[in-house]
Amino acid sequence: MTLRKYFKTLLLLIFSVFCACTTTKKEREETHTNQLIHETSPYLLKHAHNPVNWQPWSPDAFETARQQNKLVLISVGYTSCHWCTVMEEETFSNDTVARFMNNNFITIKVDREERPDIDQLYMTALQLMTGSGGWPLNIITLPNGEPIYGGTYHTKTEWLTALKSIDSIHNANPEKTSQYAQEVTKRIQALNEYTPGKTGIRLPDKESITANLVNWQKNWDQNYGGNTGSQKFMLPSTLCFLMDYATLYKEEKVPDFIELSLDNIALKGVYDHLGGGFFRYSTDERWENPHFEKMLYDNAQMLSVYAKAYKLFKKPLYKKRLVETIAFLNSDLSNDSGVFMASLDADLDSKEGAFYTFTQEEISKSITTKPELFEWYYGIKSQKKAGKTEFNLFKTQTDANFSKENNLSLSVLQELNLQWSTQLRALRAQRKKPFKDDKIVVGWNALAIKALAEAFAVTTTQSYLQQAEESYQSLMKDAWNGKILVHSYKLNSKPLSGFLDDYTYLASASLRLYTVTGKVNYLKDARLLTETALEKFTVKGSPLLKYTNEDNLISPLVTTNDGVLPSGNAVMAENLFLLSNILYEDKFKERAAKMTTAIIPDIEASPASYAYWESLQLNFAFPFYDVALVGKNSKALALELQSYNLPNTLILFNTSENTIPIFEDRWQENQTLIYICEQRSCKYPVETVEETLDLLNY
Repeated sequence: MTLRKYFKTLLLLIFSVFCACTTTKKEREETHTNQLIHETSPYLLKHAHNPVNWQPWSPDAFETARQQNKLVLISVGYTSCHWCTVMEEETFSNDTVARFMNNNFITIKVDREERPDIDQLYMTALQLMTGSGGWPLNIITLPNGEPIYGGTYHTKTEWLTALKSIDSIHNANPEKTSQYAQEVTKRIQALNEYTPGKTGIRLPDKESITANLVNWQKNWDQNYGGNTGSQKFMLPSTLCFLMDYATLYKEEKVPDFIELSLDNIALKGVYDHLGGGFFRYSTDERWENPHFEKMLYDNAQMLSVYAKAYKLFKKPLYKKRLVETIAFLNSDLSNDSGVFMASLDADLDSKEGAFYTFTQEEISKSITTKPELFEWYYGIKSQKKAGKTEFNLFKTQTDANFSKENNLSLSVLQELNLQWSTQLRALRAQRKKPFKDDKIVVGWNALAIKALAEAFAVTTTQSYLQQAEESYQSLMKDAWNGKILVHSYKLNSKPLSGFLDDYTYLASASLRLYTVTGKVNYLKDARLLTETALEKFTVKGSPLLKYTNEDNLISPLVTTNDGVLPSGNAVMAENLFLLSNILYEDKFKERAAKMTTAIIPDIEASPASYAYWESLQLNFAFPFYDVALVGKNSKALALELQSYNLPNTLILFNTSENTIPIFEDRWQENQTLIYICEQRSCKYPVETVEETLDLLNY
């Protein structure tokens, strides 16, 4: 019997049991306090007054389970998660449910943003058992941590029914559940094993990359952009790869699909048209109805996406979203130390999207100028037709098309929109703001720092670069001691060692700062962070790196696929590739090549899941150019070059003589020269951006 089939049988057994457990809804009172009261995570503190005897993750909890011969119940979520909040309020606050949980299980609460390793481990288990995943992630394990049951959101009745059945099944036949748990664990361990092939390094070529893309295109939504499906995620790594692919291959159809996706993301409901910034994802194929939490990592990456998109397409809309999203980050997520907090809740007073949506009565009172036109402009009319009574804002077309269709000048429409936005912002300002998770996640901040540097490169707005540098300095001061990087922190928190993502994202941000400032300290930091990560996370016998250097989980973690965040292994491979080109360190490029080779079978099997790796594949399949600008005017010329979308190109400048290998013996006192090099062989130097672009042939 397969794992999936066995799990379905288990579910049938569970839900064939009827549990007539009804309890009246009572006022939430802090009559209980559990061990989570000593934590600093806002998500864990939300559960600190549940009647459930929650404990934080610790070896002691599993030791207690062994001593008492109890199953372990692990519940994973995050503070801005809507269904996590619902389950906390309806299920974990219920005395009847809590009593059964306390009597029969050792219960552990985990903030997935503090412990992404635990989340990834048991999300893999859930996907093996059910074929899908999500949050809250609820897992039941044996006292040794091996999983026997997994699920996401449960109603009160469903949850208690499931718990009683699992407890009964395990007590009746512990050998059977133990055997099942061992099988799941073996599968998890197998998925995290990456050993090098016997054929050595096998780098991708142009044809294989195209073949993977053709396979992937079958899942593209040609009507609304993104991948097909009833839910739409923005997937920044995908968008960035496709833009580089289109540029290098000079392909005509891919840019149309990219633009379709970017336009819908920028215009529809996944973007907050009043407050700026992007919501988590769309719950429909048209991008109109968002899941309303706002995450730092989404917004940081979308800054990078629209910076690159503006370089490629030169659309004012893309630059506008870039500027507005930075304004959102600064107004809503920036703290006094100059770094960014994790997220804003989807809910307000237990109602999802309440801060962002409007009733007809609110709209009628607030919008006094051309209300009929307003309802067409922001999709209210279509939402009414669909039966909605509370409305979020989205656009179905660009301002240019809307003004033409309604016989308005563009300037008149923009003036109207300014009035409408001002009136609705005034209404929002009267509302309580969504809850803010104020912890600082190092890797996510690194993504934001890199994005600010990229926003500077495309806009030349000096304040963006200043903010990127100040955020970087604050992060390094509080999270890095020269040997160990922490994963997240806040006042009075217990520091936890950083994961692979934290090191690689921060090294990547350091490299990006080096390319826009020319300051050598950023290059030194990037190398130190990279070498430290190689030391901490190397897996014996594999070119790939493990996610954590902790060895107390049921399986090592070697994560390689991209989700909403890029794979730490892919970012490491890219960092090694770039460092090799700057420092002329062959060992770095060789490691990057081995890592890329190891992932080729995975890319071929599921190209949509490995976009960051595919961007790296382009570096190997096409010529890669190091553009070294040397001289007193090199910074201005370098930044002008960086305003173009030039994939497979590393642009560096040096305004004074130094010994960094890529610049060595190239300094001329009274000239600024541009060297275009491929595999350390350089063309005759030129002096202008135009000549450089001609030689690069983009």
